Amino acid sequence: MTAPQSTPAKITSPSMFQPSPNLAKRYKIDRIFEIAALISTIVGLVVLAVLLTDVVLDGLPRLSLNFLTNYPSRKPEQAGILSPLVGTIWLLLTTAAIAFPIGVGAGIFLEEFAADTLAAKIIEINIANLAGVPSIIYGLLGLEVFVRIMEPITKGRSILAGALTLALLILPIIIVATRESLRAIPNSLRMAGYALGATRWQVISEQILPLAIPGILTGTILALSRAIGETAPLIAIGALTFIAYLPHLSLEGFQTPFTALPIQIYNWVSRPQVEFHTNAAAGIIVLMVVLLLMNTTAIILRNKFQKAR
Repeated sequence: MTAPQSTPAKITSPSMFQPSPNLAKRYKIDRIFEIAALISTIVGLVVLAVLLTDVVLDGLPRLSLNFLTNYPSRKPEQAGILSPLVGTIWLLLTTAAIAFPIGVGAGIFLEEFAADTLAAKIIEINIANLAGVPSIIYGLLGLEVFVRIMEPITKGRSILAGALTLALLILPIIIVATRESLRAIPNSLRMAGYALGATRWQVISEQILPLAIPGILTGTILALSRAIGETAPLIAIGALTFIAYLPHLSLEGFQTPFTALPIQIYNWVSRPQVEFHTNAAAGIIVLMVVLLLMNTTAIILRNKFQKAR
């Protein structure tokens, strides 16, 4: 019995190992793009550092306990940010209480329950478009709907009207963040839950949603960070620039007039006196500290829920 003859190895041509003639050109273009991106990043960071340095040097000497505990005043040396700071906190908490459940619920429905129909696709397109609408448009909408039409409920230019307006502003962001967080969960977990006899809601609420919570919270807090710095919608709905009292800690407090840090900063910057410009710089520092605290909270919550998986 003769042994089978082995097939001779195929002789490859040396030209098969030669690089493509366009490969060197592609590497060169890639390197140019990398350098351009690095330069753009450095320029942006330098401009941001210059602006922050200028604000800190102007406003840091003005920061004091009296500045944080005094009400706004026509005298720059006596002016403080107590009512704008408290108004910002009220506005932030009310906006979160309105936007978070609605945005997360809408994201869960569109991602997990809605069928792939033409209506669902139209809703998705509209949500993506709403995320790019200028904030002043939301302010005009809030002025007509929440200040005028819903005046019996909101009492006009109140904290509730401002919170509803800002909730509309950040709803598309929260919905998109919720959907992306749910989409990142492997579909095999859903199939495993269904195989064990769980209902769709049981799989979502007990398996999928806990894993998606870090991304949802991060997106929500970043959206709130955008809302807290918005001035145009609050100006459009008629937020006050001078308030010498604090809202009451009751349901009626949501229906009282309000001011916020962006409004107060805008008011001080628009004045000709240099002392008010210094107050504005100090107010910007306080606003940045609030934003940093919110972003830090987002990171802590994300890490906490990721460790609990």
